[in-house]
Amino acid sequence: MAVEPLSRKEIEEHLSELPGWSLDGDRLTRSYRLDSHFAAAALVVHVARIQEELDHHSELTLGYHSVALAVHTHSAGGAVTRLDVELARRVEEAAPAHGAR
Repeated sequence: MAVEPLSRKEIEEHLSELPGWSLDGDRLTRSYRLDSHFAAAALVVHVARIQEELDHHSELTLGYHSVALAVHTHSAGGAVTRLDVELARRVEEAAPAHGAR
């Protein structure tokens, strides 16, 4: 089933419910700061599991005390779709358990 790109207005509506997330060009992005490298690595593993469950993957960067994500849907021409919003929502729910801020 093909996913359709979201309009700019739809993206903005979804972003209003996703604190810390923003639209950077054609991608939804978010960076998290954590208390330790271990906590950041644990969050990456959790995000990887979410991505596997959704069969939808982001660019995921592990830093010393940070994790950054950038996501868009390749099969929709690199546009933002409901899959990207769902991934962002699921990550946002998981992040506090790892001490992300």
